[in-house]
Amino acid sequence: MFIVADAWFALIAAVGGLITGSLGYRLLVRRAGPAATAGLVLGALVAALLAWWVGDNIGLGTYNHLLASSPAGTVFHSSLALGAKSVLAFWPLCTAGVILLAEMGARRAARASGQHAPGGQHAPGGQHAPGGQHAPGGQDAPGGQDAPGAADDPDT
Repeated sequence: MFIVADAWFALIAAVGGLITGSLGYRLLVRRAGPAATAGLVLGALVAALLAWWVGDNIGLGTYNHLLASSPAGTVFHSSLALGAKSVLAFWPLCTAGVILLAEMGARRAARASGQHAPGGQHAPGGQHAPGGQHAPGGQDAPGGQDAPGAADDPDT
């Protein structure tokens, strides 16, 4: 019985992490970057702890009432408790995993289309200038020529 309760908590935490990670990536991480990722993972940890607290308190009032009002020797079921505390990590791990996979997919898709992922320093459209020369800051120089000071750029 207790293993089933832990399995249910693990399932709820994993689904919560998948939802948190996918919505968080779509709404926050693509715009705000690493700070949003850290916030989402910490929020997922708080959500797992809150789910643990709620799960521990559901039915606890009934259990305490029965314990106080029953005659000595009465046998009844206690409320469930989370036995495997390690499943608390499922929610933040699933959140971080979804964000990591989404970011890897976005970078791979951008690379396949000839563009760099957000944060890259290539020209709009991701096209290199003829001759493959880059201007300072990673922008392509028009006509494939080095822009003034391009030799000082460590990226070239």
